[in-house]
Amino acid sequence: MRSNYCGQVDETLIGQEVEVCGWVHRRRDHGGVIFIDLRDREGLLQVVFDPDRADIFAEAERIRSEYVLAVKGLVRERPEGTINPNMKTGQVEVLAHELKVLNRAETPPFHHDEQANEELRLKYRYLDLRRESMLNNLRLRHKVTMAMREFLDADGFVDVETPMLTRATPEGARDYVVPSRTHPGKFFALPQSPQIFKQLLMMSGLDRYYQIVRCFRDEDLRADRQPEFTQLDIEMSFVDEADVTGEMEGMVRHLFKKVLDVDLPTAFPRMSYAEAMQRYGSDKPDLRIDLELIEVSDLMESVDFKVFAGPAADPEGRVAALCLPQGSELSRKQIDDYTDFVGRYGARGLAYIKVNDIDAGRDGLQSPIMKFLPDDAVNGILERTGAKTGDLIFFGADKARVVNDALGALRVKLGEDRGLVADGWSPLWVVDFPMFEKDATGKRWTALHHPFTAPSINDAEALRADAGNALSRAYDMVLNGSEIGGGSIRIHDQELQSAVFDLLDIGKEEAEEKFGFLLRALEFGCPPHGGIAFGLDRIVMLMAGAESIRDVIAFPKTQSAHCPLTNAPGEVSAEQLKEAGIRLRAPRTE
Repeated sequence: MRSNYCGQVDETLIGQEVEVCGWVHRRRDHGGVIFIDLRDREGLLQVVFDPDRADIFAEAERIRSEYVLAVKGLVRERPEGTINPNMKTGQVEVLAHELKVLNRAETPPFHHDEQANEELRLKYRYLDLRRESMLNNLRLRHKVTMAMREFLDADGFVDVETPMLTRATPEGARDYVVPSRTHPGKFFALPQSPQIFKQLLMMSGLDRYYQIVRCFRDEDLRADRQPEFTQLDIEMSFVDEADVTGEMEGMVRHLFKKVLDVDLPTAFPRMSYAEAMQRYGSDKPDLRIDLELIEVSDLMESVDFKVFAGPAADPEGRVAALCLPQGSELSRKQIDDYTDFVGRYGARGLAYIKVNDIDAGRDGLQSPIMKFLPDDAVNGILERTGAKTGDLIFFGADKARVVNDALGALRVKLGEDRGLVADGWSPLWVVDFPMFEKDATGKRWTALHHPFTAPSINDAEALRADAGNALSRAYDMVLNGSEIGGGSIRIHDQELQSAVFDLLDIGKEEAEEKFGFLLRALEFGCPPHGGIAFGLDRIVMLMAGAESIRDVIAFPKTQSAHCPLTNAPGEVSAEQLKEAGIRLRAPRTE
């Protein structure tokens, strides 16, 4: 039906007749001459309807926004003074000879250049996707997946599909469960990841596997999370940490060069989990922000100020400082707003010192807490933070987790608000994570990653005896403050895997029920192996400069896991429930 895309008609086609199809982006009537900007996925093209052609001119007068047209006409130069240098087609226009209305359109609920309410955009997603920015995001996503496949295919990886209907596994979130009609009273679970299956593929001798795969987690949502998401899943045999991370650095460098023409560092820096938490309060620090948390607990142990002295003396507590260059210009209201901000992370306040004149000693400092701090503590704070005249020092004092969460988030917030985020891309590997952490009760161990991650202690009995100090052989790739990938070397020894299950309070019966097939597979010559999974949605979001992964997914859900387009989830018929052996219980009423 067409000879060219609208956005590809340029000055090389002047004097030629073309046939184009698309949607009416905008219609203008200028003194008897009608102009239409016709749009397709490649861009806009100006079409002119001359009143001398009365038959098609009358039809053009009835055209409205989003009508679907087919136009045949002559490509000609735009008149002097009407050239648009910002458009690829801005030097030409098409004088219409023939016009066919392929379909009419109702008035859209929002215009293509409006910042419509997101709920409305998702309800009419097919209209939202007509916008240039959304189409570009989907095309960028396509380029990203093609670049990933190109690299992995060339490096000997094999694309293998794994099951969507499987059984529940402890991946850290709730499963989406699917009732089985043929096995009454039993349920499948949608996979939170293909973790066990890709390990089984390594045991099968596949050696190098990858898959761009949908995963499902029934968890509370954020801007960078969805109930169903896409990840690039990878596993390799006969490897250690350096093999996996080196291979993945190569893939990410290839990806950014191929898609964005950006050269990433030849070697990504590495940082331990402990150092990341100590310096940045986060295990995914944004290194573009040149602000750090400074430990001052030892300076506060003997001060006559329980807000500081209590956490300083607590083995699980922390007192840390964050120095903001030229922060003294912040108003009291701005400081109060930041106090409210850290409150979201459990902080009970936000102490501060304004450094009005560093050379004036105590007299040059302004703060409600100065009267509680002796000279040696004040001098130590100024020396460690490197504060200068005009700076402001924020403090966090509480349990270490609260201080890290609050000041870590404040560091990023200040960086964004104060223009302290450097341009460019800053990749990082975070390594040496704790193998286990205590749950909310403080009594049971939980796996910081997942129970198939290999511990640094490669002996079952030694691990049982010193679980609290065991590190994991895990690694996370962080980019500009977002974790884009995480993986580990896996346990390939049955005895060590059983020891980890024991420490996680997964008894023999439960382990056999859930993972018996894995434990048996480990007895038949399992090779050392490891892998990683990259969040595809998150990578594309960062590369596109989007604020939410919903902007890079064709048909996403809302933050309440609802689809306004299809109104899912919805009810099913009584017959379907009966076939699945399910009876709904009426909600309890008061």
